[in-house]
Parts: sequence; structure tokens; C-alpha cells
Amino acid sequence: MPFDTQTRNRLARLVTVARELIATEFAHQLRSVYGIAPSGEVTPLADLNDLDEEQRTLAELLRDRVEYLKASSADEKDPAASAVDRLTREQAFTVLNRLAALRMAENREFILESVGRGYQSKGFQVYSQVAGSGLGDTYHRYRRYLFCLFEELAVDLGSLFDRRAPEGLLFPRENAMLELFRLLNAPEIEPLWAEDETIGWIYQYYNDEAERKRMREQSPTPRNSRELAVRNQFFTPRYVVEFLVDNTLGRIWYEMTKGKTSLKERCRYLVHQSNDVFLKSGETIPDRGETELSGEVARRPPSYIVHRELKDPRTLRLLDPACGSMHFGLYAFDLFEVIYEEAWDLSELGSIPGAASNALRDVYSSRDAFVRDIPKLIVENNIHGIDIDPRAVQIAGLSLWLRAQRAWGTRQVSSVEHPRIDRSQIVCAEPMPGDAKLLEQFAGTLDPPLVGQVVKEIFIRMQLAGDAGSLLKIEEEISVLVKEAKRQWQEAPVAEQEALFPGVAKPTQGAFRFDRTGISEEQFWDTIEQRVYEALHSYSEKFEDRYSHRMFVDDTVGGFAFIDLCRRRYDVVVMNPPFGESAKDAKDYLSAMFPRTKNDVYAAFVEEGIARLAAGGRLGAITSRSGFFLTSFQRWREEVLLEEARPVALADLGYGVLDSAMVETAAYVLEAPMP
Repeated sequence: MPFDTQTRNRLARLVTVARELIATEFAHQLRSVYGIAPSGEVTPLADLNDLDEEQRTLAELLRDRVEYLKASSADEKDPAASAVDRLTREQAFTVLNRLAALRMAENREFILESVGRGYQSKGFQVYSQVAGSGLGDTYHRYRRYLFCLFEELAVDLGSLFDRRAPEGLLFPRENAMLELFRLLNAPEIEPLWAEDETIGWIYQYYNDEAERKRMREQSPTPRNSRELAVRNQFFTPRYVVEFLVDNTLGRIWYEMTKGKTSLKERCRYLVHQSNDVFLKSGETIPDRGETELSGEVARRPPSYIVHRELKDPRTLRLLDPACGSMHFGLYAFDLFEVIYEEAWDLSELGSIPGAASNALRDVYSSRDAFVRDIPKLIVENNIHGIDIDPRAVQIAGLSLWLRAQRAWGTRQVSSVEHPRIDRSQIVCAEPMPGDAKLLEQFAGTLDPPLVGQVVKEIFIRMQLAGDAGSLLKIEEEISVLVKEAKRQWQEAPVAEQEALFPGVAKPTQGAFRFDRTGISEEQFWDTIEQRVYEALHSYSEKFEDRYSHRMFVDDTVGGFAFIDLCRRRYDVVVMNPPFGESAKDAKDYLSAMFPRTKNDVYAAFVEEGIARLAAGGRLGAITSRSGFFLTSFQRWREEVLLEEARPVALADLGYGVLDSAMVETAAYVLEAPMP
């Protein structure tokens, strides 16, 4: 079913009504059941006498969450009211996302029908027969059934379905739940649940145009990360996605295989010529002034393509630094499926040189076993995403999970045979606020103490992550930090050096000889990071029942995951970045870090995207076209585009591309110099 204007309008109305329904329900629950008023006033827990044990536990968790959100809303005019508003919104969007995910999963037969007919759904009917009446009335049995589904799906998709997640503490009461099901199961939107793009459009429409307009009226500059995210939620059309991914990921594989790939036919917008000439390793482009051309060749001279070494597909990395609902990643998934299968065939022919040729064959005993793992390999190794909006991270993870399930279904791999996806490469850029006392407590558990010092410094350097997002040059901060930490470690007593790298000190004639060969800064950081993760695991087990400690651990793990993605280099970077001014709190930082591109966020995203490319990597972006002719973007054109990555494809698109955004756009591809 095409997502034409009429279809999108129907979905927009559904999302608007559903959002208001759930938000109103949760605001009423918070006030009337749990004693948390919209103003931020909180009734003492001891005064709530009508709560059962489950509700009392939840009331305590909600209070902890409000306090946590107040700490991160300290700059707001009314931090308490802002915290309750954010609490209501995050609980509402999590419920809507979860139920929409179930609706899409059952449509694809990944799970039994569970939401499509409410209480009459086949999955619940089976569960209800087994459970009997021991779990209460129909509503409570049904709620328990959904919670069991959440627990099961959280194994693969913890970012959305984790029942311990602070964003998913509330659930609608019966009347609100049934009305929500009526909306989700309306006949006019039934076909949409089969479309991969549906969840992305739900994300797009969750914040309505009236709110976006109100934000602009109140301040010309985004005042915080949420406003930056809301103002720039514009869905990228499919044809733009294909143009950019075809000419980045698709083109790289085309060059690696010397044109021997089915992507030539599959990728509609892939720019190539029938007379492309692929140079061998070490060959240079002939000087056309010395080459005599005649006939058709003279009229249409060949395009010489510099040698690009064929790689193991697991090492091909794609990053979307402002990923939203992961629209770029969904299409890239299609191309990666082809790339993996072709890589196996090429490895059998010995076309992949060296270790890469044997890597796939060493791991997998047969082509069937390898093909079964392809969806897992793509999610775990190839597609990376960063966003400042936690809703986007939820939906991006869901989108790739649904795409992986569809791939297994196409391959007729039953659900019990699916390999488990152990990790996702999608992270939320946000600070690691935690609690100063908890940070001190945790840092004190790290051995040697130098590791604790590094962790405290990282917390400081991550303060702007939520406002700067992918533009936070945390990798540079970490590089400086690691150099200094390594210097201190080398001057530390023997016991501290041994605590971090056992065996580095060798006793010789009453003294110690230190063997630090092979301990690079990369290895030094990896060791510190591993030590922190081990300590976090022990810390979380020790304080498992304490909400504040669990949030501290989650913040820290999320922060390190963000750092990891920022420190990597990528073969492909694709984006529809924010445009205009940055969030207020990040403005001074971005002006200092991006003096050539500080006049518009999108130009800074392109500059930083190029910096994260591997040699020969390609960047694809859709942005305002203003940078190609305005005087204020002269340094961006001359020093970034023409010096650091050359333009290889450009489409001048004009108005009306990014839904309601009143901006003239261009889609273009840049290529970093080859090694």
C-alpha cells in the first residue's frame, strides 16, 4: 500500500488521537492513583493508603523517575513540572510503540495474533485457557499476557520491550486500552501494518505540527535536545534513501566486485557506466592526453575506477548519525543481504584475497548455515545509528528487528531456529547524569584507582551529549584522556601497573623491567573499558533492587556504547541531519569545534561525517541546498567538500521533499580520498 498523502493523513490522525488518549490516561493515573500532579507536586508515599503492593512498588519507582528527570531538567523554568510532563510523554510513546510493534509482528506472523482483535485475539485465547481465572478478570489476564509477550520480545529487543525500563512503567487501564485498540484496529489502516515504513511514520507524527510551530514562536533557537529533535523530524522519502544508499554502499560494493554484482540491476539510482574500467592494484589512471581515442570511445570515453580491495562483508560499516526511525538502515539492510550472499560465492571462487577469503568459510560449514545467520550479522556488525531522541532509538531498533524477522521468514527459517541477536549498534546520545555520590561510590570500586579517575572524567565530557549528539567530538576527548591516563599509569607503582596489565613488570636482579611493547593507546582504552564493564556488572548485581543504582548503570553502559560508535571509522555515512541552529546549550561548543561550519548544523554534520569515514569511504546526505551557493558557506565548500571529500553525485531536489519542511533540498554523495 503506497504511503500517499491520503494514507499518511489517516495515520497522522490515528497517532494524534492515540497520543492524546494515552497521555491523558497516564496524567490521570499519575495524579489520582500515584499522587504525582502535573505541577510537579508529589504526595508523600505514606499518605497513599489505597495502593496494593504492586501499585506501591510502582509509585516508588515513579517518584524515583521524577527525581531523576528533575536532575536532568535543572535548567528548565520549572524543573518539577517539566519532569512530570516528560514522564507522561515517555510512558505514552513507549506504550504506543510497543502495541504498534505487536501489531506489525502479528501481521508478519512472528507472533500469534495478540492485539488485532483485542480480547478475541488468538494468542490471548490460548493463554487464557491455560491460565484460567487465577490471574483475575479478563482485563488483568490480558494485561499479564501482554507483559509476558514484552518479556519474551525483550530478549531480542530490550530497547523497546524491557519491562524494567524506566520509560515503560505505566500501562493503560481497561477503558483507555480498549479505545486504543479500537484505533489501532481500524479497518482503514489495516493494510499499513504490513508496511515496514509504518513505524517510522508513527514516529514522525507523534509530535504534531502545532507543537513544532509553538516551539518556533517561543524561541528561534532550539532550547534543548528535545526541541532540536522535534523541529527536525522530517521523514526521508524512499527515492532519496535509495539514491543515497545506492551511490554509497551500493557503489562501494560495485567497485569492490569490479562490477560483478547484481546490485547493478537492483539499485535503481546507482550511477555507473557500461564501459567502466576497473584498475588493478597499483595501476593508475591513464593520461588521456597521451591516449588516442576514436569513434564511440572518443564520444564516450571510459570511466577509470581506482582499485578498491574486496572486504569481508562483516567489516563494512554504515552509520546514520541522526538515524530517526532508521529509514536509511532499512534499505541498506536489503543491499547487505545481497552483499553477504555474493561475498560467500566470491570466497568460494577465491576472489576475496588473504584472510578475508577464508574468514567466512572458517566460521560456517555450509552456505545454508551462513545464509541463516545473515540477518543477525547485519544487525550486529553493519548498521549503526545515533540519535538524541530516545523514541527514535526505540523505533530504529524495532525497525531493524522487524526487517530481520522478515528476512528469516523469506528464508523459511522458523522462529525457533532464529539465531539470537546479541547486540544492536543503535545508541542514544545523552549525558551520563547519574548521581554524584553514586559516581564516587562506583569509581571507588575500580582497580587501579586510575580507572576510576578516567570514568569520572568521561562523565564530565559527556555532559553535552544530549544537545550536541553526533557532533560531540568525544573521540578526540577520549584520545587526550587516554594519552594522559597512560602516562600516569607508566609512572605508577608496580602494583598499579600490574593491576591493569598483569605481567607487564618483570623482576630482574632486585629491580623491575617493564615490558610495555604492544600496549597501544587503543589497547589501553579497550582494557579500561572492559574493566569498567566488569565492575558495572558486579555493581548492578550488588544493588539490583535499587532503582537509582540501576539507572546509574544503564546511563554508564549507554554512554560507553555511544563513545564506541564515535571512535569507529565507517565505509558509509548516510544522513538526513538537522538544519538551522543547534540547541542553545551546545551553541558555544559547536562554534569552537566547527568554526568552518558553525553557521548551520547540517554543514557541521557533513564535516563530522567526513571525519568519521574510512579511507575511500562515501557520505550521502540530504540537506538544504543553500550551502552550495551562499557566501556564508564558502569555507564549507572550499575546505570541506573540495578538499576532504570530493562530490561524486548530486541531485538538486527543490521544495516539497521533506514533507512539511519549507526548505529547498539537495541530495549528494561525497567520497573520501582512497588510501
